[in-house]
Order: sequence, then structure tokens, then C-alpha cells
Amino acid sequence: MSPFGRPSPEEHDALMAQIGPLPLRGRAWPRWIAVVAWLIMAAIAVRLVMVLQLSPERALPMPVIASIVVCFGALLWMSVHMWTSVTEISDWGIRQSWITRREVPWNELQSTKFIPLFASKKLVCFVQKGRPVIFQAGTPELQAAFARISLVYRKRL
Repeated sequence: MSPFGRPSPEEHDALMAQIGPLPLRGRAWPRWIAVVAWLIMAAIAVRLVMVLQLSPERALPMPVIASIVVCFGALLWMSVHMWTSVTEISDWGIRQSWITRREVPWNELQSTKFIPLFASKKLVCFVQKGRPVIFQAGTPELQAAFARISLVYRKRL
């Protein structure tokens, strides 16, 4: 075992067997989180329409309205990706569709940290070069796989 958390080939093979039949695919974000995001977007849209219908003397300046619409569009774009994003664990490594594609091959993975937050379970992957890559697990199967990966690829000093 390397001091940086990389398991031996035998440990990695045992991990792949524990995870189950590969590829393991599932939602990146729990469905209820995506639904909450869409409900918030609907509330913002209703409020935005109400603001746009104000009388001219009470209306917001056009630059303020334009910036609010741009921010709403960005939030809408993120909500779409929260709904459609998929995380996949395969023989190659870990991938997640997102605004930009996130992927880490097993041979570049140095160590991991599992972060079980209330709303989303995350796996932080530390790679040989560059910044850590963060993956979300929205299904119980992916969450269990992330926990197993974290145990095998934990940082050892």
C-alpha cells in the first residue's frame, strides 16, 4: 500500500467486486433536492413576473431587471443539470455529467474523502496533478460505493 492511499491491485480488484456489477450508474443529486431546486425556481419566476408587472413609477431600473434575469437564467441552468446529472463508476474510473464533465481514472486517483452531508453525499477525489474532483451520489447504491471507495483509497500517513 502506498502512503498516499493508493491500494494494491488486489485491494482495487476486491473493491470492484464489492461495488458489484459495473458500470454502476445513478442520479448525481437526490431526486428530492432537484425537486426543491425546481420549486425554488418556480417561486423566483412568479416573483420576477410580479416585479415586471409593477407600475412604471414603482418599477426597478432596467439594468437591475437585466441582472436579475441573467442570475435567474444561471440558476435555471444549474437546476437543469441537477435534474439530469448522472454519476457512473466503471472499470475505467468515476465520471459525472455536470455543467462540465467530471472524471477521474483509477490510475490517477491518489486518495479520497467521503463527505456524507444531509442533502448530498460527496466523494472528494485527490488526483496526482491538479485540483480535487468532487462527485455527488444521489442514490443509495452510489452512496454505499462512495463509502467503500473512501475506505480503500483513504489517505495513509
